[in-house]
Amino acid sequence: MAMNPVMDQLARPMRDLRISVTDRCNFRCTYCMPKEIFGDDYAFMPKEQLLSWEEIARVAKLYASLGVRKIRLTGGEPLLRRGLPDLIRMLKQIEGIEEIGLTTNGLLLGLQAQSLYDAGLRRVNVSLDALDPELFGRINGRGIRSSAILKSIEQARQAGLQVKVNMVVQKGLNDQEILPMAAYFKRLGITLCFIEFMDVGNDNGWSLQRVVTKREIFERLGGDAELAAVSPRYPGEVSKRYRYRDGKAEVGFISSVSEAFCSTCSRIRLSSDGSIYTCLFASRGFDLRSLLRSGASDEELLVAIRGVWEKRVDRYSEERTEQTAASRKKIGMSYIGG
Repeated sequence: MAMNPVMDQLARPMRDLRISVTDRCNFRCTYCMPKEIFGDDYAFMPKEQLLSWEEIARVAKLYASLGVRKIRLTGGEPLLRRGLPDLIRMLKQIEGIEEIGLTTNGLLLGLQAQSLYDAGLRRVNVSLDALDPELFGRINGRGIRSSAILKSIEQARQAGLQVKVNMVVQKGLNDQEILPMAAYFKRLGITLCFIEFMDVGNDNGWSLQRVVTKREIFERLGGDAELAAVSPRYPGEVSKRYRYRDGKAEVGFISSVSEAFCSTCSRIRLSSDGSIYTCLFASRGFDLRSLLRSGASDEELLVAIRGVWEKRVDRYSEERTEQTAASRKKIGMSYIGG
């Protein structure tokens, strides 16, 4: 079923599929699912609305036939959905898929690390925004201390998983943690990726004044004297990578605000209820679940999937202003998978 790579309106190929397996999360991070909005009575999706593992694997196989090579499992918090190793085993069998990754808050990772590794997972990104236990507890909205996540990271490494840590940096909230985080993970030889605070969804109180740019973080880490640029591992790699000049570890930067990378974006997103989104900042998606459940053939699904990408013109981060960030209605990050 191999075909020529499908291109969007800006001649970008489709290479990366991000699959949200659940909209639920056990954290209430201020920039993603603030507890004022996602309270204890918040109505998450009922199970029958979620795509099954078989449905996800079927869709992933079709995407692979159109050029997708990497899959990343996200949420919500993906480890809250039972049986995730079963999905990983199914995805591992798909011809053309070269890499499967997982993004998690890490709280349940230690318990599940071995079964995830045994299923074939090799790479995991853990979100951690502060080492300071009190501050981290405030950021995650649940009072969970950073030590719990650090323990999970160690267990994941012992199981054989390659761990990368993601830190969303906000001015006046956790930017004082940049150097302690960098030192801690450098010592462990773990790559730390700094993410500029983005206006994902409508609930995170984003403003340009709260963004600490890649350039600022780079300089705080010692700039060119301490860090040397590393070539991308593949075309369209989102993270700009640098190696410490003393060779101990790498850091990365995702600079969607100050240095937008829309021109090389090759990501397509599948939400947990089976909608396709062509951008993290999308306002609406394409309902693939209805097609899947109405008995559509693989050929019919391929036509729909291909059509969504070929019409794609998204370049939100290149067009972003304070005004568009405030006025544009966007899908929430817990729903679309960051």
